[in-house]
Amino acid sequence: MLFTKASEYALLSLILISQKSSPVDVDTISNELQISKSFLAKILQNLAKEKILKSYKGANGGFTLECDPTTVSVKKVIECAEKRPMSVFECSGSAEGCSSQRASTCQIWSMFSTLQSKVDEMLDDIKLSDIIKK
Repeated sequence: MLFTKASEYALLSLILISQKSSPVDVDTISNELQISKSFLAKILQNLAKEKILKSYKGANGGFTLECDPTTVSVKKVIECAEKRPMSVFECSGSAEGCSSQRASTCQIWSMFSTLQSKVDEMLDDIKLSDIIKK
């Protein structure tokens, strides 16, 4: 499975940020979640580039949600954090992405592709607001 710590940290950070009334800095998030500050900063910048977070500079800087959490899917967050299309298995994304160029004759690609479609659909249906509420 190609979900990494980046996906986990992005989602946990978004939950934490959503619970605050003012911008939250990387140090605070890093300390509260016990995450590497430099790794976290890269993830948060990726989310800011995609307009999921808003970044504020300066002494009172940090991050707030820029997006409407009811419109952003968990899939989008994962793809922003990972900086690539979300895939369950390396070969499951598309037949053209098959590293061996044999997707059309592969006996398991069809199963992986079907599973990928179901996971995509599920993660598209789960909105950021759904995980913030829990």
